[in-house]
Amino acid sequence: MRKYAKIFSGNLFAEEKLYIFTERKCVNTQKFLFDMEIKRDIYLKKLIGSMHNGMIKVITGMRRCGKSYLLFTIFYNYLRDEGVDDSHIIQVDLEDRRNKTLRDPDALLKYIDGKMTDSQMYYILLDEVQNVNEFEDVLNSYLKVKNADVYVTGSNSKFLSKDVITEFRGRGDEIKVSPLCFREFMSVYNGSREQALEEYMTYGGLPKLVSIPDETKKMEYLSSLFEKVYLTDIKERYKIKNDSDLEELIDIVASSIGGLINPTKIENTFATVKHSKISYNSIKNYLDIFQDVFLLEKSVRYDIKGRKYIDTPAKYYFSDIGLRNARINFRQQEVTHIMENIVYNELRVRGLAVDVGVVVVNTKNEQGVSQRKQLEVDFVCNQGSKRFYIQSALRLPTDEKREQELHSLKNIDDSFLKFVITEDPIKKYHDDNGVIFMNIYDFLMDGDSLNG
Repeated sequence: MRKYAKIFSGNLFAEEKLYIFTERKCVNTQKFLFDMEIKRDIYLKKLIGSMHNGMIKVITGMRRCGKSYLLFTIFYNYLRDEGVDDSHIIQVDLEDRRNKTLRDPDALLKYIDGKMTDSQMYYILLDEVQNVNEFEDVLNSYLKVKNADVYVTGSNSKFLSKDVITEFRGRGDEIKVSPLCFREFMSVYNGSREQALEEYMTYGGLPKLVSIPDETKKMEYLSSLFEKVYLTDIKERYKIKNDSDLEELIDIVASSIGGLINPTKIENTFATVKHSKISYNSIKNYLDIFQDVFLLEKSVRYDIKGRKYIDTPAKYYFSDIGLRNARINFRQQEVTHIMENIVYNELRVRGLAVDVGVVVVNTKNEQGVSQRKQLEVDFVCNQGSKRFYIQSALRLPTDEKREQELHSLKNIDDSFLKFVITEDPIKKYHDDNGVIFMNIYDFLMDGDSLNG
């Protein structure tokens, strides 16, 4: 293993470090415990909390993130452990060719009704329900059935859109599933947390990868998945004709995680470099599509002192960092930005709304002339009445670098908690400004790490 592949063990301290995917030998892939069940307690808890609420439980999320496993294995096992008889758990995989006849809505209704032979509670678990014509009517038919508790997954654009709740007449309870977070990843990893983070930062958290021991096959799986599943699905679903612009745009976003994306500048770049006439509206539409299929998430800038949002430019983060790395063919990339993407994903898994913070301060230039300057806070996180400010900083090797990361936080004059998350091997502590410094591993492994 070349020395620059060991940066997560603390062997390099340069401010700008490159993670070289192509020349790194990942020796830790054999350390997965293949006979262990991946812990997805975050989502199981949500499913349990939604039981018998009179609503259709709609499990959404990007393809291959583990929705079916969550429903048909983890939740099914929970029901059985709670004493539910197998005859009262109605499972239908509508992607299975053997269930093709049940894709007819009337046939599916007849099948389910035929299974419900008494007044006790029945749990109806439907996978890939979008394969059923008029599936909304089928599901809505069970809203008035008192002994039916319905859970569904799906991958249709309409099904996955922001309008998913309205499809079920306001009686849908959406549970969004993400790829494995680091804690879930560690539940089946038998190496050190440092080794695990190397693996996780390279290949991401799609559950299938846990069963693939070979490094090359992991790369091939992710690259094929991106090209043959996500992009093909998008092109067919949204009837996109000029797919070269679409692919160029996702390449730009993949190369820009941690950076601001401005559709107007992208439009100009396409016009001058590619001689493409793709419009501002088309670019925005493509970015919306990437979000709609859960490939990307958008983080809007928020003026902390002015208490207002700034719509453009914005940041976009990949829901799975492995897919992003596959898109750039596992070329070199700044680890700082990969870590920032992972921190963002962890915050979203915890149910936080996450914006990019802007702090406007008045300063003077070298000539003594007053000027306004915008400082950035990586993440402004909100959940109910709670708020957190977070800076993601790979390393803090010097006082100068430390002050650079603290500058924006020190100019926020409210009392909400402020954090700096770093890969430095430190124990959690408060500095004289009340800022909490925390190691990346402690942050990722402890779901309550932001509680002060």
